Amino acid sequence: MTATHSIKEKIKEQAMHLGFDACGFTKAHMPQERQKSLANWVDEGRHGDMAWMENRLYERSSPEHLWPDAKSVLCLAHNYGPNNTISPLSLISDDGNAITSIYAARKDYHDVIKKRLKQLARWLVEHYGCEVKVFVDTAPVMEKPLAQLSGIGWQGKHTNLVNRDFGSWTFLGSIFMTLEIEADKAEIDHCGSCSKCLDICPTNAFPQAYQLDARKCLAYLSIEHKGVIPLAYRKPMANRVFGCDDCLAVCPWNKFASIASDIKLQMREHLYQSPLNALLSLTDQAFRERYAGTPIKRTGRDCFIRNVAIAAGNANKENDIILALETLLQDPSDIVRGAVIWALSQHQPHEKMQFYFNRYGINEQTPHVIDEWHTALDLTK
Repeated sequence: MTATHSIKEKIKEQAMHLGFDACGFTKAHMPQERQKSLANWVDEGRHGDMAWMENRLYERSSPEHLWPDAKSVLCLAHNYGPNNTISPLSLISDDGNAITSIYAARKDYHDVIKKRLKQLARWLVEHYGCEVKVFVDTAPVMEKPLAQLSGIGWQGKHTNLVNRDFGSWTFLGSIFMTLEIEADKAEIDHCGSCSKCLDICPTNAFPQAYQLDARKCLAYLSIEHKGVIPLAYRKPMANRVFGCDDCLAVCPWNKFASIASDIKLQMREHLYQSPLNALLSLTDQAFRERYAGTPIKRTGRDCFIRNVAIAAGNANKENDIILALETLLQDPSDIVRGAVIWALSQHQPHEKMQFYFNRYGINEQTPHVIDEWHTALDLTK
């Protein structure tokens, strides 16, 4: 065993000791074809309004662009497999209840994983005297391609990482280091002829296998997009209020997945599935208190209630939902009001929508809300 190989094994042993479920090494370099693929994706506008993708494209395209001193990248994965009783696909359009993405109904993984990455980073510095930088999702790093190069999984046709032991349910992190470690063998693609993840997408967000158009993706629209949800994607949202797990949940490799064992990352089922009328009444303070320490808080109350209103429009008509929506017609946020107008139009006849229009009018409304009023009146004629 070579000295560098011995170091590699010791580092991996320490990573597993700290609670990571998989790890691997790759060079601090991204192949040119991967860099070109990212540039083309941004050039085509498929990143939507995620401006940071374009603003830091150069740094994101390869590790040495972000940190020229980096020699190796340690990629790490953490399993967040759901309980066996949780079936994301069976809960879609569950009347009266909203669902969130499985990853979000728990303590924010950024906090949990970054703490462990820093523990491992300190250990690396103490034992090998190298310089390190740790990253969890918020930095310009192509984590999934790096993870595939390091051998801990492959990017499936849905563009997410798939691990043979944990399926699609993995959080990723990485440590860039000045220590030069022999790269592990890259993982090969194991999707074969399967196209389940592509076929199930409710908005046809995959132009072809291994390509995603974020502008059509419900996860992007409900989390990252801060504006108006396009009319064409409101019905497909069903009762999803934060994220979409369809392409992950249908993956056959999930049959090997295990339930997340880390108590800090275990699901809070009351956050995963919640009554729509209770969510519609959330003030900004109540939203912050309910979702403190979870990824859901990051999207903000207004965009979250926008999503809940759309889910309410897709639910069966119930008096408590209608009353909650009516109250929100006077919400300070035009994003919320616009979604509420559309939601009411899915339940109320034209005469009732005309009544709302006459009562709340269009005086001092934003152009967006005025457009929503006219769309709603047209939809109910």
